Amino acid sequence: MTKKERYTYVLDYFKKNVPNAETELTYSNPYELIVAVVLSAQCTDKRVNMVTPALFKKYPEPKSLSKATVEDVFSLIKSISYPNNKAKHLVGLGQLLMSKFKGIVPSEVEDLVLLPGVGRKTANVVASVVFNQPKMAVDTHVFRVSARIGLTTNSTTPLETEKQLVKNIPEELIHIAHHWLILHGRYVCTAKNPKCDMCELKSACKSFKKLSKASSH
Repeated sequence: MTKKERYTYVLDYFKKNVPNAETELTYSNPYELIVAVVLSAQCTDKRVNMVTPALFKKYPEPKSLSKATVEDVFSLIKSISYPNNKAKHLVGLGQLLMSKFKGIVPSEVEDLVLLPGVGRKTANVVASVVFNQPKMAVDTHVFRVSARIGLTTNSTTPLETEKQLVKNIPEELIHIAHHWLILHGRYVCTAKNPKCDMCELKSACKSFKKLSKASSH
């Protein structure tokens, strides 16, 4: 199977079977999404969704968040991973949204990455999910799944994976392909004990082919 055939097979499968993939974070506007994505770093979406209702109730927009104390934010997010750093990031994010962007979450990745706690991955998530831009956010799931299936080759960094995926996925599918790969990594192609027996992509998967060869010897 050529790389082009592999991409076609994988994308066709997802288009047919997961046509409406979307983020599992709960949000109602760009501000809520960017806060949720900052909180989700090295933390489950499920845990983030348990914390954000109280946070958004107290700080419903950038202006109120910009006036919050780190201690107050910490008290609301302390059950999340790295709450000290994230509390500082969120207060700083609120302040910069007010001082530089008039309280409006920018749509461009170049602007988004200026915000505290927002790296390239987070910026790409916001740009693709809220603004439907053809941006590929590469988290640990996307990085792992892409390499295992064989969508990427010899990639050692998230940026290299991002470039390879964007180059090979049709532009109009990039924003949803991000969710397809994340969800596949979260529920099927897991880091430990991937569920190859139930995976519908195994006939196109390089990793499965290697495992099959090894077990047949």
